Amino acid sequence: MNHPPAHDHTANDPRFPGLRRRGFLTVAAGAAGLGALALTGCDASGPAGDAKAGDSAAAGGRPRRGGRLRAAFAGGGASETLDPHLANLFGDVARAKALFDKLADYGPDLSARPRLATRWEPNAGLDRWKVTLREAAFHDGKPVTATDVLYSYRRITDPEKAFRAKASLEPIDLKASRALDGRTVEFVLKRPTAEFPNVLAAFGAYIVPGREQDFDRNPVGSGPFRLVSFAPGKSAVLRRNDGYWDGAPYLDELELLVANEESARINALLGGQIEYAHELDPTTARAHEGGGRVEIIRLRNSTMQAFAMKTDRPPFDDKRVREAFFLIADRAELVAGALSGAGEIGNDLFGKGYEYYDASLPQREQDLDRAKALLKEAGAEGLKVTLDTSPVAAGFTEAATIFRDQAAKAGVTVTVRTGSKDSYWKDVLDSGTFCSYRSGAMPVEAHISQRLLTASTTNATKWHHKDFDALYRQAQSTRDKAARAAVYARMQRRLHAEGGFLVWGFADWILGTARHVRGVEATAPANSLDWARFDKVWLA
Repeated sequence: MNHPPAHDHTANDPRFPGLRRRGFLTVAAGAAGLGALALTGCDASGPAGDAKAGDSAAAGGRPRRGGRLRAAFAGGGASETLDPHLANLFGDVARAKALFDKLADYGPDLSARPRLATRWEPNAGLDRWKVTLREAAFHDGKPVTATDVLYSYRRITDPEKAFRAKASLEPIDLKASRALDGRTVEFVLKRPTAEFPNVLAAFGAYIVPGREQDFDRNPVGSGPFRLVSFAPGKSAVLRRNDGYWDGAPYLDELELLVANEESARINALLGGQIEYAHELDPTTARAHEGGGRVEIIRLRNSTMQAFAMKTDRPPFDDKRVREAFFLIADRAELVAGALSGAGEIGNDLFGKGYEYYDASLPQREQDLDRAKALLKEAGAEGLKVTLDTSPVAAGFTEAATIFRDQAAKAGVTVTVRTGSKDSYWKDVLDSGTFCSYRSGAMPVEAHISQRLLTASTTNATKWHHKDFDALYRQAQSTRDKAARAAVYARMQRRLHAEGGFLVWGFADWILGTARHVRGVEATAPANSLDWARFDKVWLA
């Protein structure tokens, strides 16, 4: 988150380069609150549009140009920067994608879609890829070139820096890669990589001009907006880039504001101080959905919700115990209680609805009798286990309590242990046996490579199987997509049967907008191309 990662991992831990505790799909907290929003008194109204007043925020009407949209995100305080290679929080990424571009980005199914790249072509061995750039220009009018791409990637992978995308670009041999001409890059890879386009779409892999620049004073990118002003921890004001390669934005201006408290964001939206509130909680959404004052938009399948069982130690080194825990879970009750119904049930696999997700496997249901029988077979009757959790993420402590009560019906005693928000991800990576876990959106193959291979540095379930590693290498060496999907399906069948992730649900990511906002994409999981994408938004 992250994933976002996206993704929920430790703060400042060398095993997680470029990731921070308050990163993707992590609820940021702070004291900026509504005070930051009061700094602006700009008129948010745009020109009258064709859309009717009762239309939904994402619905139609003919797009109209003009106006300023104000959007509130949780932020990072005075240390915020516009350097896109340092983007970690949601607010950072919203600013980065407004000012800069990547070669590719993730579509709604988390497959790579062309952006600054128009096409990519591998050699027969899948270890050299030729990437062709579109005709695009930076804000200073200079063209985006192959040299700029190589400069950007080499900057990201500087061993002295901790840029977010460094680990994602690891498959590339940047010393051997070269510019074939102004708009063609030949990437030489360290090993066959069938999913190389996912590398191009990696979180934080933005393209910048091939020279040093002062990002916080005069950032030069190729994105849809140009910087007007930036006050770290408070706001960034951006103006439309009329020369944008993907078409000039409809908005005249975009203001990205910081409001760390969820209550501040919803109150500012209700009070007309902003038109877009990022990251609302389910109770807020329920209170205002259909009420006529604001629009609530749910981005489905944005966050995997799970418990992680460590498969290398008792009691979860016995696959019968893991299967029993799969069967103990009442997933519908967990979604209803821990997510307030704002999500859907999981099936012990990551990536529901994403490319390569195996939807053919039967949905697992609660079966307490079978769970008891498996525990008896494993000699684990009367099992006692500690479940580590923390308020580090919404719903964690609630889910732990619900599962504790479900397990008791199978004769399992679960003791819930609540850990520190500051050290939770570091604490549970290697210690303990059973913990609350979540992940933001990323491709299925990225989840496998980051979390399920023997050498993966964020392998929370300690899933260490050489034959599984070999299947991943086989998939990455398979040129035919259907054949590659079959290998991923084989891997998922094994995880479904005996893996360490009890994936009980997928949470919605919730946004709020003013009634006159149009063009907000409702089918884009958080961290994908169309999430927080303001160049296609307009004011009716």
